[in-house]
Amino acid sequence: MPPAVDVAPDVQAERIGSRIRRLRHARGLTLVQVAESAELSHPFLSQLERGLARPSIGSLEKIARALGSSQLELLAGAGEATEDCDAPVALVRATDGSRGPYAEGEGRMLVHGDQRRFHPMALEGTNAEFGDAFDHAEDEFLHVVEGRIEVDLGARGLFTLGPGDSLYYVGGTPHRWRALDAAGYRLFVVKEHPSRL
Repeated sequence: MPPAVDVAPDVQAERIGSRIRRLRHARGLTLVQVAESAELSHPFLSQLERGLARPSIGSLEKIARALGSSQLELLAGAGEATEDCDAPVALVRATDGSRGPYAEGEGRMLVHGDQRRFHPMALEGTNAEFGDAFDHAEDEFLHVVEGRIEVDLGARGLFTLGPGDSLYYVGGTPHRWRALDAAGYRLFVVKEHPSRL
């Protein structure tokens, strides 16, 4: 009989799986519902939630969209130690914060911890075309730091924003944006935490 091999658990996969499960529960969705919406198998999603599998970037994007979230929010903190992630005071230096894809650009989380009341993010992008619209239950606040953007809120209208302009929209509002200048944009976005609704 071969000797037993001690395999260390994949902590990062467990953290990502835990985030997916918490967000799914906050949305009141079953594994089957999320799997169908993400066009993935139910057993695969179950393995992901238990940290027994790692999603590809494509699978993670499908799961994020099915949950009304983003890859950045699902990946945020997956590589961090969790001891101080929910402390009463959280400092994130300019070189810190989880980074990753968000809509058609790149984002950086501006707070550590998954259980904060809201998720502030810094976003940058140069997309001149609209991508797919996002739709989630949480209210969201958007502030333009640099550049000019056009925001499409579906039936609620199109809005042109420049530096210093802000836009607030309630949960359930489909939204997407695009750069109006070649230099792109820098945004500050604050989204409610789904479990706090």
